[in-house]
Amino acid sequence: MSVRSANGAFGKRRQNHVLLLASGDKVRHMTVSPWMVALATSAAGVFAVGYLAATAYLVLRDDLIGGTIARQARMQHEYEDRITALRAQVDRVTSRQLLDQQIVEEKVEKLLQRQLALSARTDKLGVLAESRKDPDDIGQEAAVPTTEPLAYQRGADTSGGIKAIEKIMGMAGEDAAPSGRRAALGFAPPAAADENGESVSDRADRIFSKVTLSLKGIEHDQMAHVRQMTDGARRASEAIRTIVERTGFTFPAMSEAPVADAATQTGIGGPFVEPQNEDRFDQSLVALDSALVELDRTRDAARKLPLANPAPASDITSSFGNRPDPFLGRLALHAGIDFRAAIGTRVRSTAAGTVTAAGPAGGYGNMIEVDHGNGVSTRYAHLAMILVDVGDQVKADQVIGKSGSTGRSTGPHLHYEVRLNGEAVDPMQFLQAGTRLAGYLD
Repeated sequence: MSVRSANGAFGKRRQNHVLLLASGDKVRHMTVSPWMVALATSAAGVFAVGYLAATAYLVLRDDLIGGTIARQARMQHEYEDRITALRAQVDRVTSRQLLDQQIVEEKVEKLLQRQLALSARTDKLGVLAESRKDPDDIGQEAAVPTTEPLAYQRGADTSGGIKAIEKIMGMAGEDAAPSGRRAALGFAPPAAADENGESVSDRADRIFSKVTLSLKGIEHDQMAHVRQMTDGARRASEAIRTIVERTGFTFPAMSEAPVADAATQTGIGGPFVEPQNEDRFDQSLVALDSALVELDRTRDAARKLPLANPAPASDITSSFGNRPDPFLGRLALHAGIDFRAAIGTRVRSTAAGTVTAAGPAGGYGNMIEVDHGNGVSTRYAHLAMILVDVGDQVKADQVIGKSGSTGRSTGPHLHYEVRLNGEAVDPMQFLQAGTRLAGYLD
């Protein structure tokens, strides 16, 4: 059984609208569906929106264009301001780098000048070492403890400091000049800090400090070596004087520069000006040269003394001093020493000098007397043969005669005397001094 709805219109299909178009005798009709109405309404809405938008654009176009232009102008100004700030920052960095580079160049120049000065000092020391024997190597009494080689002998050990500086400044490595000369310093772009947080400037300062300390160490060692040589020369000169003066010989006064008589000087005066500050190293070299000159003079004076043995292979049979006379049997002064020497044994001069006597001389028999200067002379008596003449210049260790038994002699031997200002002194003191001075005079 079906149930019919109370509403008669419920369930009926909605009928479409029909549009009638009449044109003369012709009548046309068009059915209008709901979707067509919706489509027409949508198209009308879209057209209305577009029309309104176009109208708004035409009305507001100038304002929009003006705002866009103003925004672009602001962006351009901000960009230009930023570029200007960056350029200023770059200029500051560049100026700082150039200033740092100038400072580094000045430091490098100072280091190079200091190194050249040290090299010049080394050359001066080398000249002194070649011209004179090192006082530290003469004799046992003037010897000093053995030490490690000094810095000036090893050379300037900067532990790669200069190379590191050149690397930082772009003066070494792949960019170095092919000719081997130093490349001109150029601007070095700033480098970032290393893993330890140390910048290039910090590394350069550290390297400069290291090189400076190394050069100061070399300078200190040079000064120490000069002082050591000066002290050694003075000790050696003093030792030679002490040994020689034990013989009774007195060294002549060293000649000094003559002082002009004040009465003969004219035009002395003028404004007072402070003296120039001389370099300490140059002052040390002057002191060293003075000490070495004094040592050379002392050596030359000592070499002129009769320090050698006239008959090295012979024994001493009689010493200097009072003894019983072999002919009279009473006490008498023996003015020299006797050497056991067979007839014909060669007799040698104990020092260089001039022959003042060569021939028979009473109890001396055949005798040779040699003047060595400064009041020192030697006599060689009882000779069998004389090989020199008066006035001859003889050298040390030169054969001047042959031993015998002439004159007042009891057998073949050599009688040897040393005289100071004509007075006989003990020759053994000179022979002993010659033994002690062997290391100082060689």
